[in-house]
This record gives sequence, structure tokens and C-alpha cells, in this order.
Amino acid sequence: MAVPKKRTSISKKLIRRNIWKKKGILVAIKAFSLAKSVSTGNSKSFFVRQTNKKILE
Repeated sequence: MAVPKKRTSISKKLIRRNIWKKKGILVAIKAFSLAKSVSTGNSKSFFVRQTNKKILE
């Protein structure tokens, strides 16, 4: 099994961790944006079945 010869520096470890966190943040922003567009009805790529609500007068 391959084993690294030297220890990874703290700065390199932090850079990798920040990249990993940033990917999660971008996915969360996209998901929130899609949820907002679906809830307002402005979504062009996502279809939601509308239910007819009868207004009682």
C-alpha cells in the first residue's frame, strides 16, 4: 500500500478543506435558488403539479 513520505503542510491541508467546504456552499446556494424559483412558480426547468384550491364564497 502506498504511504506518503512526508507530512502534508498545515497550509495545504487548510486549502483542501476550504475547497471542500466551498463546493458544499455552492451546492446549497443552487438548491436554495431552485427552491425559491419552484415556490414562486418561476421555474423553467422544474415542473410542479399545481393543485386547484376552491374558494368558498
